[in-house]
Amino acid sequence: MHDFLLAKEIVGEVLAVAKERGLSKVEKVSVEIGLIAMAHDGHEEHTEDISVENLQFGISAIAKGTLLEKTVFEIKKVTGDHWRLTELEGS
Repeated sequence: MHDFLLAKEIVGEVLAVAKERGLSKVEKVSVEIGLIAMAHDGHEEHTEDISVENLQFGISAIAKGTLLEKTVFEIKKVTGDHWRLTELEGS
């Protein structure tokens, strides 16, 4: 379930960046993800190791019907407790 929530957050962020840059097409997005904090209380037990496969599935489902429908999302696991966009290619 958290994978899907993160997918929604990532798609929303990419759409916002694309709009900000005036892009009508996004070819590629690179994302780094670590252990994602599901609660903001600082307790380590409230983090989750997100499945890249589930995240890819969620992104594909959420991106349908948007300018991200054919975008390639490259997801890299990293250490830490965050996610971030590292690259966005579009026109």
